[in-house]
Amino acid sequence: MRIYQKLVIYLYMIKRKITPAIESLRNKFSVITLTGARQTGKTTLLKSLYKDLPYINLEDVDNRILAAEDPRGFLSNYPNGAVIDEVQQAPQLFSYIQQIVDEKDIHFALSGSQNFQLLQNITQSLAGRTAIFTLMPLSYEELSEAGYEFERAEDLVFRGGYPRIYDKSIDPNIYYQNYISTYVERDVRQIKNIENLSDFVRFIKLCAGRIGQVINFQSLANDTGVSPNTVKAWISVLEASYIVYLHKPHYSNFNKQIIKSPKLYFYDTGLACSLLQIQSEEQLYSHYLVGGLFENFVLNEMYKTCLNKGLKPSFYFWQSKEKKEIDIILDKGKELLPFEVKVAQTKNKHFFDNLLYWQKLNGTLSTELLNVIYGGNEDFKTSDGNFISWRNIAKSVL
Repeated sequence: MRIYQKLVIYLYMIKRKITPAIESLRNKFSVITLTGARQTGKTTLLKSLYKDLPYINLEDVDNRILAAEDPRGFLSNYPNGAVIDEVQQAPQLFSYIQQIVDEKDIHFALSGSQNFQLLQNITQSLAGRTAIFTLMPLSYEELSEAGYEFERAEDLVFRGGYPRIYDKSIDPNIYYQNYISTYVERDVRQIKNIENLSDFVRFIKLCAGRIGQVINFQSLANDTGVSPNTVKAWISVLEASYIVYLHKPHYSNFNKQIIKSPKLYFYDTGLACSLLQIQSEEQLYSHYLVGGLFENFVLNEMYKTCLNKGLKPSFYFWQSKEKKEIDIILDKGKELLPFEVKVAQTKNKHFFDNLLYWQKLNGTLSTELLNVIYGGNEDFKTSDGNFISWRNIAKSVL
């Protein structure tokens, strides 16, 4: 085990970087909505931020039935507002919450782990009334500030960022096996009626084997034994429950043909490692997908940094038909920031080759804005661009 814990830690919970962003908008919006995968810490966070409001969990069958059958009567029990967890379980509540916050100066905090259902109801009933945040698994910054140390990036890639692994000292192998079992048995059935769950589990594992790759729906369909349309529907299920997301290509006027299909990534690399049957950090070091998993980790850390500030980031990749590729492009409106990702711990000037190629096509970007995020511990500037340690990803984004 290559993880150590200092004596100085938070006793009740790891301090979440998203906290100030939520606090700053509590008095500006009638409703705060917190989304994210199961077990990322949404409940713990909202309970700590809303100690003045009662907490209701709609996973509780009795609460769910009452909320669904008599939403007005259910909400009348909370005249000063409430924290309602897994609110998508009772979509009948949304229109009544809209009426209440329009008529009275009270506040609700809502959370949910099924993105499509939740956002659809918010769009219909609470648009303009709620600030929406996404809580991802723990970031390197959060773990580091809580006293957790990692010798190599791969150690964190393997363990992932789910809080219970650290709070309860759970072996990642055991944690993720149970996470997948619970997810398939509960969430998948709620989102879509999938008849053959064993095929679906095999499909998730096949997705893990394609991490960081451009999606080929026909290939996934052939390997799973289902139709391409079924593959697309199942990917939507995984997206809705914060298991995977699609990294979209960046379109420009460059005079080279470019790939127009998205890449596939997981919200948590520890979960992906488990699906790939990687059982230790040492096994990951030499795994054929270590580069793709590290790339996934870097992109996740970038998303976490932005989402924890309440920002909606625009990340893309670029790949030509000749396989020239930029792993991550951050669109900041006025400028594009390109990042190449290399798991190697040593610096190599050839890591900038694709960045310099892309720069020539772009025509305006200074080499000072070209970045390589790598597995080493030292930031270093060169005439071709910047080497950025995996430990300083957050600083490279903002």
